[in-house]
Amino acid sequence: MQDSYDVIIVGGAMMGSSAAWWLTELGFDGSILVVERDPSYAKAATTHTNSCIRQQFSEPLNIRISQFAAEFIEDLPARTGDPAAPDLKIRDFGYLYLADTHAFAEVLRQNAAVQHACGTPTALMTPEEIAAAYPFYDLEGILLGSHNRQAEGLWDGQAVFDTWRRGARKRGVTYLADEVTALEVAGGRVTAVQLASGTRVSCGALVNAAGTRGATVAAMAGLALPIEPRRRYSWIFRAEQPLDRDLPLTIDPSGVHVRENGGGTYLAGGHPDPDPAADPDDFSMDHSFWLDHAWPIIATRIPAFESVKVIAEWVGQYDYNTFDQNAVIGPHPEVTNFHFMNGFSGHGLQQSPGMGRAMAEMLIHGEYRSLDLAPFGYDRLVANAPILERAVI
Repeated sequence: MQDSYDVIIVGGAMMGSSAAWWLTELGFDGSILVVERDPSYAKAATTHTNSCIRQQFSEPLNIRISQFAAEFIEDLPARTGDPAAPDLKIRDFGYLYLADTHAFAEVLRQNAAVQHACGTPTALMTPEEIAAAYPFYDLEGILLGSHNRQAEGLWDGQAVFDTWRRGARKRGVTYLADEVTALEVAGGRVTAVQLASGTRVSCGALVNAAGTRGATVAAMAGLALPIEPRRRYSWIFRAEQPLDRDLPLTIDPSGVHVRENGGGTYLAGGHPDPDPAADPDDFSMDHSFWLDHAWPIIATRIPAFESVKVIAEWVGQYDYNTFDQNAVIGPHPEVTNFHFMNGFSGHGLQQSPGMGRAMAEMLIHGEYRSLDLAPFGYDRLVANAPILERAVI
């Protein structure tokens, strides 16, 4: 430990470790400290993720971020220069959005046009085409589907996280098991952090990668951030009659989703409506939600799943951006060395390669040099100018 670091990153999970690794990758020659309150990551979104990636967004910038992530994931050893990094592939079963109203069908058509313009080969499918490709669905009431099998599906996010964290440490990044409890701000800059251990550490720049606690860290600098924890339920179940082909990540019009998991098992997810903010330590499961809501919807849509056995379940949390469900990244306009990496609203794992690179570019060069993520900056909150993303799960 030093008493001063050029960059302090609050939060050492997927986003924080991505930023730390990319700083070393892009040639940053200063000192870097990552402060992680729970080095077991037992309650981090990184640990509870369903580890999927998709290109089917309505906002072109979100599509570009995922496209870069797919390239990075599938070329991990070369990208990281780490011979111990695994050779990963995306399991391209794709996402299948189902529309049961003319209004949502039109949204899928508009989204597909944006995706095609970005080079994503999304296919709009009639009910007859869906039935021919996937005969196990009950498509009553379905008007249109949207499906893409290019760089869209399941990947090993934990392996990428481990590679980044191991690589950052090897390159000299310090990881500290402690908690930031206060920030010192003077002259429009964060000058130091106070830690739960009683230690005070000065900093040149601060990165808020605190996940569901992002708003709490921002408030320490007197900044408002519209981020709150939202609980998300996941179940893995075994089917008595497994399907004869991979199940796309199917987004039912109800919002419940289900996908292939492997070996005759499947993963389902959903959340209650209304969807209140949660305590960041609340990972309690509502068991009635599966029995009374999620499973009946899944079994109706896929009759083969009328006989299943849940073999695992857990609750994760989104760092949910109540403003527009999109990321907030980059410096604050007034506290200029306070940088945000927050509010990913469930997209964080797949966006982490692009977000970490962008943060490193901003810290090193004062600007984005790859993807221009300025539209996702804090300024849009000040201007009350939300970015509408119509493909939020």
